[in-house]
Amino acid sequence: MSAATVGEALAAARTLGVDRLDAQLLLARALGVPRTWVLAHADTALDAAARARFESDCARRAGGEPLAYLLGEKEFHGLRLVVDRRVLVPRPETETLVDWALDRLAELGAAPAVADLGTGSGAIALAVGHARPDARLCAVDASTDALAVARANGERLGITNVEWLHGDWWSALAGRRFDLALCNPPYVAGGDPHLAALRHEPALALTPGGDGLAALRAVVAGAPEHLAAGGWLLLEHGYDQAGPVTQLLLERGFDRVRTRSDLAGVARCTGGRLAARAS
Repeated sequence: MSAATVGEALAAARTLGVDRLDAQLLLARALGVPRTWVLAHADTALDAAARARFESDCARRAGGEPLAYLLGEKEFHGLRLVVDRRVLVPRPETETLVDWALDRLAELGAAPAVADLGTGSGAIALAVGHARPDARLCAVDASTDALAVARANGERLGITNVEWLHGDWWSALAGRRFDLALCNPPYVAGGDPHLAALRHEPALALTPGGDGLAALRAVVAGAPEHLAAGGWLLLEHGYDQAGPVTQLLLERGFDRVRTRSDLAGVARCTGGRLAARAS
């Protein structure tokens, strides 16, 4: 893939199957310049170090490694998060869950208590904490590596209203109750063919195996012991899981159960309010 100029390097990246925008961003990173500079300097010669880094990154991207890992960051709900192989890359569709959470919080009083289960990079908790600085958030993850990433993101962004806790779902929250709980758990079925394309991301954050519902079942089962009266539980799930998640919530005593679709029109999140009769 050896190339002498910016333009030649980008052309060579295309022959590898690297998306045009991805190649531009990777070359800008290798050169330490904005993408706009790359677009305006097609005839500029590349030095050996920048060329080598760019070629290495393009080979990794062509092999399916997420662009966010190569760039070391991902934008989510207006926040720029640092991400690496320790955490799942935040997806745009998860912003649907954040937007729904903010709608629910707008109906509550000041200083609502919010839990984010399986926080990963901290994307959901930090987006909510940034939009609602009065909220009191607890973000939980079973991975100490993921918590390190999330905590560092919070410190870098100056978002201080999040408490980071290590544990499996509700286990770190004994004795606490919340006005709102959010969760984007692993929900991809164990035999889903899409998992092959996601092999660079942590498998535990993608799939619980089996039918993909194990984590969702566990979160719904434990929710009544950790939600305040009238508290809400909002869950992200797979494209074909709205029906089963709705049933789980109804069976556990939730009412006002609804599903929201993402911008692509896919049924992405389902949630409900804990009814007074639940225990």
